Amino acid sequence: MNGITERLVAQRDEKYRDFTAKLIPTADPEKILGVRMPQLHKLAKELKDTPEGTEFAEQLPHTFHEEYLLHAMIIALEKKDIDHVIKQTERLLPFIDNWAVCDCFSPKIFAKHPDIVYEKTKTWMQSKHTYTVRFGIVTQLQFFLDKEFRPEMLAFVAGIASSEYYVNMAKAWYYSFALIKQYDLTISLFEEQKLDKWVHNKSIQKSIESYRISDERKEYLRSLRIK
Repeated sequence: MNGITERLVAQRDEKYRDFTAKLIPTADPEKILGVRMPQLHKLAKELKDTPEGTEFAEQLPHTFHEEYLLHAMIIALEKKDIDHVIKQTERLLPFIDNWAVCDCFSPKIFAKHPDIVYEKTKTWMQSKHTYTVRFGIVTQLQFFLDKEFRPEMLAFVAGIASSEYYVNMAKAWYYSFALIKQYDLTISLFEEQKLDKWVHNKSIQKSIESYRISDERKEYLRSLRIK
């Protein structure tokens, strides 16, 4: 056991582990320590740009859930070298096996290199690995629904065929935000029923739960549900 893992084990919290395990049914409870997120963020900042942190980020696979969270946080703190971040991201993605690690993984440097990242998301979304696909969708949601929005992505995400719950939930999450941020371009997908029934209805459900959608639009979206 390396020094970083020992530090994580020393911060384990069994009650928080049990709580976390209920939220992440795809993760092995025996591999969850129950280290709280603020502690992980603090440790990631301490390890950033250190030989110990660099060595840790080269070690895959890990044993514990929190090691993967920490690994993702260390990569996400890199602010200068987009090529390095992409390389490290693609090393880590195949080992991600749950939504929690996937969704917390959001390198800030992505916002500075939209063209590179946009093309990468298209590659990731065509992967056969559930959480690589989800990561691509979530990255689109986080970085490409505002000024960097490209309308073609609405059809691209719709074309992702998957029976995986965590992929389809990511699609619904994406379209719920698209309805908030790009309503005029997104609404036709629902009027023309371009999405599969589950994603269609879940997207509407999630969007009408938002305070950022007007009551008038919520009422219209309710009328578009597929029975």
